[in-house]
Amino acid sequence: MTEPILHGYFRSTASYRVRIVLNLKGIAYTDAFHHLRKGEQRAPDYLALNPQGLVPALDMQGTVLTQSLAICEYLDELVDEPKLLPEDMVRRAKVRAAALLIACDIHPIQNLRILDRLRDLGLAEEQVADWARQVIDEGLEAFDRLIAEEDGPYCFGDQVTLADVFLVAQLVNARRFGVDLRWPRLVAVERSCLALEAFSRAAPQNQQDAE
Repeated sequence: MTEPILHGYFRSTASYRVRIVLNLKGIAYTDAFHHLRKGEQRAPDYLALNPQGLVPALDMQGTVLTQSLAICEYLDELVDEPKLLPEDMVRRAKVRAAALLIACDIHPIQNLRILDRLRDLGLAEEQVADWARQVIDEGLEAFDRLIAEEDGPYCFGDQVTLADVFLVAQLVNARRFGVDLRWPRLVAVERSCLALEAFSRAAPQNQQDAE
């Protein structure tokens, strides 16, 4: 079986999510790097794979999957263990909601395309950074409240779920933009996750294209 090809970028938090899940599932893969700040994601050959010009994209022997949450759910169904979405319908909906909070309501609003658009509209660099910080801060505050009644080392108990995968990746961006991580529960979850080799090996600084 040919290894899947992960098209990504070391600093992309969406790529980080997929790397974590590939590692958790024990799926070997080959990297294809696209430097976002150099615009390599807009090269014609990559746009032929992913018309959105975003990373990640996962090439599964000629079938190209896009959007990190869709990819992660596909991998969760492809390999049974560890299960990243609970069997219980209510628990599964709660985990999905937490992951979607980050994937839909935090990350897209402070990603490179949006920040560049703000610069193009004439906002000063500090205003752009303030925007990113505010979006992340408000989103993580909501995330913290969402899991406030949950116990265990991870977001939803004793097992890693997609909520943990998305949280850990987002906290990288939070630190990069200088967000005050004033949520002890979130930091504790991150610490528990990074103690796992699947998370630490996927970290941005441990990628071949890291700068």
